[in-house]
Amino acid sequence: MKFSEKFAIFLGIALVGIFLFGLAWSISTGLAGFNKGIPFWVIVIFCLSLLIYDSLKSIKNKK
Repeated sequence: MKFSEKFAIFLGIALVGIFLFGLAWSISTGLAGFNKGIPFWVIVIFCLSLLIYDSLKSIKNKK
């Protein structure tokens, strides 16, 4: 796998992570409050872990 492909994968993970954490933070500090924002945080963390797992798996398989 070329460096540019690895860079694109890590850049994609970073951008999605920044967007989702910003969205979760906005929901938690806004009208919903922290206690009602916890389910969304759980979903965000689960989705990011799936994204990272799949990305690392694809990097290892394309060596």
